[in-house]
Amino acid sequence: MNSFVEIAPARAIRGSLSIAALLLCAGLAGCSTSSSGLDHTTTGSVAKPLTASDFQQSESYWSQRYTKNPNDKTTALNYAAALRRVGNNDQAVAVLQKTAIRYSTDRDVLAAYGKALAADGQLEQALDAVRRAQTPDQPDWRLLSAEGAILDQLGQNDAARDLYTKALAIKPNDPTILSNLGMSYVLTRQLPEAERVLRQAVAQPGADSRVRQNLALAVGLQGRFGEAESIAKSEISPEQAQANVAYLQAMLAQQQGRQRAQAGTARSAG
Repeated sequence: MNSFVEIAPARAIRGSLSIAALLLCAGLAGCSTSSSGLDHTTTGSVAKPLTASDFQQSESYWSQRYTKNPNDKTTALNYAAALRRVGNNDQAVAVLQKTAIRYSTDRDVLAAYGKALAADGQLEQALDAVRRAQTPDQPDWRLLSAEGAILDQLGQNDAARDLYTKALAIKPNDPTILSNLGMSYVLTRQLPEAERVLRQAVAQPGADSRVRQNLALAVGLQGRFGEAESIAKSEISPEQAQANVAYLQAMLAQQQGRQRAQAGTARSAG
């Protein structure tokens, strides 16, 4: 089972920060995504930026295998992961729902199903699936982290961080748990703390490109665009990094404009 670093889908981030954070995450190779099945184009760090064509090839490859053997668990997990990479989350949910019926007690399947449901905004159902996958007497740190990410999306940030703490007690310094924790602080706009945790995540062996892109996000949201672009350029094309930062700058400028307008209105009302 891969890590779960998927803390910022469309319904996750609230307030004026949300659009900027969401779009930057989307541009930065998914910000925090993984799956229980291994998508053969996305395992570990990459030597070059992955393109939409790479993801389409992966989806086509696993689609053919799934058509031949839809009852194979590994194939279904990989196919669902590939579908999510190309934005077909509804279809991924359908694949995993069918697989979860066949493998009703399988932790990998239930975890992947929960993640797909969360990405689709079905957070309560996602929480149920992930919790059913967990075994309290022998808790799985990946599932604790996954549950925490869903709770973050539900706005239960303190409860989420408690779960990340429990996961880190089992798997100390794991970069993906730390990345989720860092993104939890992003969601509540505790950006210096988010940066501190994400830098700790990046320093760990096994930290992949998505963890570094989360750090770029936290740095950029503090207005240090050059530094954010430098971090991003190591993982994605310079053009995409520049586009991400430019959009972030525009959105933060809009946010500051709204805040000034609201302050002016408040003074007038007083």
